[in-house]
Amino acid sequence: MALQEQIERLRKYFADLKLDELGAVFARHARALTERTLTALHELELGALVEDLAVAIAFYTRLPLRRTTPVDGAAIARAAWCAPLIGALVGVVAGLAYWAAYRLNLPQFVCATLAIAAALALTGCLHEDGLADTADGFGGATREESLAIMRDGRIGVFGACALIVALTLRVGALADLPNPALAAWALIATHAAARASLPPFMRLVAPARPDGLSAAAGAPALEQAWTSALIGLAILWIALGTKNMLIALLLLVVGGAVVAWLANRKLGGQTGDVLGALEQVGECLVLLVAAARF
Repeated sequence: MALQEQIERLRKYFADLKLDELGAVFARHARALTERTLTALHELELGALVEDLAVAIAFYTRLPLRRTTPVDGAAIARAAWCAPLIGALVGVVAGLAYWAAYRLNLPQFVCATLAIAAALALTGCLHEDGLADTADGFGGATREESLAIMRDGRIGVFGACALIVALTLRVGALADLPNPALAAWALIATHAAARASLPPFMRLVAPARPDGLSAAAGAPALEQAWTSALIGLAILWIALGTKNMLIALLLLVVGGAVVAWLANRKLGGQTGDVLGALEQVGECLVLLVAAARF
């Protein structure tokens, strides 16, 4: 069948679908994928789950976790579903830092600053480094120049400005929340949801170059990406409620689409630095939703 005929068939199919039928089709596919995901998780051994968690902790944080095997790209891809769980852990630590500062009767702006600082210390500024490199790289005139800039360890003016904006938005939004409990829930939701978007993004956007961490990890399996998204959505819903979860989800999808468009346009795909930038965009968006809605 010719390509033009296939396109016409697709157009006719979607034209004939009613809104409720379209929702039913989506629900059917989502239910089938969820069942596949749960089946895959059920078949995993406890040792494999613990190993995935250990890999994710070793990669996403600076916790002194001793490992006998190195954390390579394949291990990171296999543990992709754990990303939101590690994000929730980071959020808990940041929330405790906020609560401790609040109990010392420090101003809320200082509490927020210390909470963000605690998250930075725990993660070793992993994603902030990616944001700075990506912002610098997007300033390149050509794809080759952009990729070369992103591999340069030095930070440029675009990267510095991007970090200032991201940190200011997060501290300002967090400081606007009225009490430590809301701040803690917002931090947990923020870090979990921002990291939950990384595995789906890796499946949808191809690597920009054949080497590097993102290329070595490869695209996570569909079940792992779907599990990561479901865990992130569940934590987001528990922390912020249904309406706020939907608002945050919409903004995360739009933000991810913008990052994907820029990455494809400037680099021809994604890199590890782009994934870090995506996580930072997600953190800012979720915290802004929390500040605006509470």
